[in-house]
Amino acid sequence: MTEPYNFFEEPTFENPTLIVGWQEDGGRVSPAVTDYLQEKIKGKVFCEIEPAPFFSMGGVAIKDDVALFPENKFYYGPGGDLLIFRGGQPQFEPYRFLNTLLDVAQHYCKIKELFTISSTISAAAHTQRRRLWAVYNQAEIQDQLRGSGLEDMTWEGPPAISSYLLWAAKRRDIAGVSLWPETPFYLAGGADQGAIGRTLAFFEEKFHLNLDLEPLEKKARAQNAKIAQLREEDFDVERYIQMLESGLTLSSEEQVELTQKITEFLED
Repeated sequence: MTEPYNFFEEPTFENPTLIVGWQEDGGRVSPAVTDYLQEKIKGKVFCEIEPAPFFSMGGVAIKDDVALFPENKFYYGPGGDLLIFRGGQPQFEPYRFLNTLLDVAQHYCKIKELFTISSTISAAAHTQRRRLWAVYNQAEIQDQLRGSGLEDMTWEGPPAISSYLLWAAKRRDIAGVSLWPETPFYLAGGADQGAIGRTLAFFEEKFHLNLDLEPLEKKARAQNAKIAQLREEDFDVERYIQMLESGLTLSSEEQVELTQKITEFLED
């Protein structure tokens, strides 16, 4: 049986770390973080998982007369200490997809640990510092990361793709951490600059990548300033955000109204 992946080149690795990011994510946190890291390490594609077994080809988007097929690619940079996988969440055979990802990561790349990124939607206000929740598949890596600003996450509900990946990695004795940056619900439809910057700050602290985070902080300040302008102009927006800042809950109708107003204002 032919394996559902293709190698474009065969670099040599010695126990690197893998960061997994998904294309679909609230606040665009996961794709923005992996895009930034891939650019920082000057990442080159060395392997790709074929889309056909895992994604529908019937609804492929077209841009400038070019078909945009789902991309699931592995990147590496000089030194090979950090690998990045950027992909979509599979529509079919998710367990086979995740095990294919891990086959490449474990047997060829010989990874020592992996991190996944998936934002979690929150009722917190954007003016509050984003929390970075974490789920671990081994006690050892949880102990190693104590003091790094991560908060243990408790969750009751259906598992996400990142949770399945951690479970599959644990069965292979690969240490894994699922990061869940907090994104205010009314920023989930756009780019949450605060959550993006918070996640990259964690990776900078862990891996010492010499990231220039000032442009990201500038974007976050600009986003906050624009929302502050809307708060001055719209009484309801000001009231809703004040309620969130006080820990109060908005009704479904208030949540929808706040989200619509902020989304439209930020898009202008």
